[in-house]
Amino acid sequence: MKEVVHMVQRVGSAIGEAEADLNLWPKHHRVYLILKQEIEDGVYSATAPLQGEMGLAERFDVSRITIRKAMGRLTEEGLVERQRGRGTFALEQGARTSPVTASLSGNIENLIALGLETNVALIELTYVVAPPSICRVMQQPTGTIMQRAVRVRSVDGVPFSHLTTWLPEEIGRSFTADEMRASPLLVLIERAGHPVTKAQQSISAKLASPEVAQLLQIEPGEPLLAVRRIVSDEIGQVVEHISGLYRPDTYEHHMEYDRSQSTSAEVWTTRPIKNGADT
Repeated sequence: MKEVVHMVQRVGSAIGEAEADLNLWPKHHRVYLILKQEIEDGVYSATAPLQGEMGLAERFDVSRITIRKAMGRLTEEGLVERQRGRGTFALEQGARTSPVTASLSGNIENLIALGLETNVALIELTYVVAPPSICRVMQQPTGTIMQRAVRVRSVDGVPFSHLTTWLPEEIGRSFTADEMRASPLLVLIERAGHPVTKAQQSISAKLASPEVAQLLQIEPGEPLLAVRRIVSDEIGQVVEHISGLYRPDTYEHHMEYDRSQSTSAEVWTTRPIKNGADT
């Protein structure tokens, strides 16, 4: 007999409880956490310096002394390197892997439905040289030009997710900006001849940068749920890298666990009952 366990992960309440402690952190620690997160995400090129102390102080609305303390810690941890006369540069980080692998079979319709039921604002759409970390994940040579898009999804006028996507250039150029505003991205990818069959996904938590906070209508440094997904088509080609940041007060992750019987062992498998991921 098959045993079914229904589990609701209330990520929002768990992270929300941490918000009260966030304001107790020193400002330099909050700046450090956000910059560390951005460095690990490959936001900064290894060939261009980070903003100077004055620019960072203005961005985070803190003193230059606060920025100096944050940068000192990043330097100690080997995340940045100060070069005399040139500025401070981010050091390339090792490739990260996603510990969770999930089939999209049977769930693709849910992902598309979410895209149709929400409103999207296209913040940025460019074709740029992708960071080395993105090239590795997308199985492309270093220096490859890809489409980078930033979108914000809203429900009833309230923004709930900030999405940064990378697509192979040939897929990105198969549709227009207007089509990207009107259609779920998975629909456009499949229309370009790449049926989506599988994804690797990881879920963690991150802090809101000033730019993301403004778009999501929250305060800088507030915790966000972070979803990273690498999507592949039926022949195994990686067709999308998506990094989503979600307001915890607008998001719940629902999963159903099935206890499957097999000849070798009993294993637990998961399947979404209400998918909160974006396309």
